Amino acid sequence: MTSNPAPVPRGAREPQSRVSDFPGGMHVRATWGSSGQAAAVFALSEQGGVLIDHGALGAGADGDPDRLCRMELRVETPAGAWAVRLASTIYDEPRALYWDAGQLFVAGYGFAVYAFGARSGDLIWSHQAGTPIVELIASPRFGHVIVQSEIETWAIRPDGEVRWRLAHSDVVAEAALMGGQLVLTSVSGETQAIDPATGSRHA
Repeated sequence: MTSNPAPVPRGAREPQSRVSDFPGGMHVRATWGSSGQAAAVFALSEQGGVLIDHGALGAGADGDPDRLCRMELRVETPAGAWAVRLASTIYDEPRALYWDAGQLFVAGYGFAVYAFGARSGDLIWSHQAGTPIVELIASPRFGHVIVQSEIETWAIRPDGEVRWRLAHSDVVAEAALMGGQLVLTSVSGETQAIDPATGSRHA
């Protein structure tokens, strides 16, 4: 049985694209759109390299990822190119970083975070959050990547194991490393400082 394409929301923008360069000679292009725009997003695909669709991981209970918001991430490295397609139940601008210590390319999209082998594009681990991903942070000073969602902070090791986790009573709007501390700013403007290595809160 073939499902019908989801209607494109009224007022939806055309698919968006962003090109970024990362250390190690990595050239990355992300293209994303609203629900029902899968065909338009994928029409911008470039040829060459391995392409894997992980849409089912972000689709939740929806059996057809193409009815949701879709994103394609293409990564060109000195060893070759690879691309992945992801899905989200909400419209979201993807965020990504190259984690040199773990040799991973980490992408946050919607409610999920995905870690891919930087050179191969293999999915190493994925992490599902209960609220949208706000920020991804990595530093050689600690052996994990920090995943910040609206109400939780996770420290995730290169193998996908959660090192520590914190829950927050207010919605987090921004997260950044400042003076060696992880500083979170809530939607109400309040800030809190956290030790990024241990997750300990500072007064």
